[in-house]
Amino acid sequence: MSERELTTPVPLTLPNGALNPDAIGWARKPLVDTRGIGRGWGRNKRWEYWNVITPTHIMALTVSSIDYAAVSEVWVFDRASQRAIGTNVSAVLGRATLASSLEQGPSRARAKDLAIDIDEVDGGTRLRAATHRASFDVVAELPEGHERLAVVVPWSTLRFQYTVKDVARPASGRVAFDGEVFDVPAGESWAVLDHGRGRWPYDIRWNWGAGSGISGDRIIGIQVGGKWTEGTGSTENSMLIDGRLHKIHDELTWDYDLWRWRQPWRVSGGGLEASFVPFYNKRTRTDLGVVASSTDQCFGTWSGSFRTAEGEEIAFDGIVGWAEEVHNRW
Repeated sequence: MSERELTTPVPLTLPNGALNPDAIGWARKPLVDTRGIGRGWGRNKRWEYWNVITPTHIMALTVSSIDYAAVSEVWVFDRASQRAIGTNVSAVLGRATLASSLEQGPSRARAKDLAIDIDEVDGGTRLRAATHRASFDVVAELPEGHERLAVVVPWSTLRFQYTVKDVARPASGRVAFDGEVFDVPAGESWAVLDHGRGRWPYDIRWNWGAGSGISGDRIIGIQVGGKWTEGTGSTENSMLIDGRLHKIHDELTWDYDLWRWRQPWRVSGGGLEASFVPFYNKRTRTDLGVVASSTDQCFGTWSGSFRTAEGEEIAFDGIVGWAEEVHNRW
């Protein structure tokens, strides 16, 4: 399977709100204009999810709108003690401020015990988030020439998703946890973005895995997915090597057991042979009847090898990130 590479800007939707067929494909940078998402009401999903991993902490923020609710989260995890502090707020008919397209404006959320600000600044993106007992202020640097995986996934003309998965962004700043302040040290900390705009089916499952770090003398970014793209002709799979994106067009094979989530997960296909060993499972369950969500986001370490299209074999080890399984009825 080979997907079309987009090289020029294109709108995601037609004037009538349907998927623009010219937008179907993938790109090395965020070329798709998503201003059409948000018009109308019902199945629109818009979000910004950022995760930052440091030698001492893991931080995450979410600003999202799923039309009938605004869902926001701030989460900070202490790797040494394995303690987490977080706040998740779902406001029915609530509002969140989200940029119309990636990097075209700020994204913000405000709720009781929660504040989030995402702003584009010189050289990158500033991430500020606070909840009770924990906060962080981090800049995710955007190095010159750094490539991102942008993909349009078409289920139909009325159901589709545009995702930008941006891995291995160098990060620096500060994180506060229970009254203590820690550095987010440059050169040892990495940020990952999941930017989403689309119109989703009601019931969906997915796998997502990501990792960022240095192995040997190479900067490695891992981006793998599964389940939700099957049968669409699109995948969200790639490897980032020293800032250069290598698209994986194949659907990958995921082998894992959530009942034994600490056991190694295996992800393979398209030249990738990867093993993931978890150390923590951020497990969340929500069941409101019509709306329900089940997430197992396991944090751990990636190792393995990747063979590029040019035949170069690249081994990697000690790349910290996560692998997850999600089931949403939304």
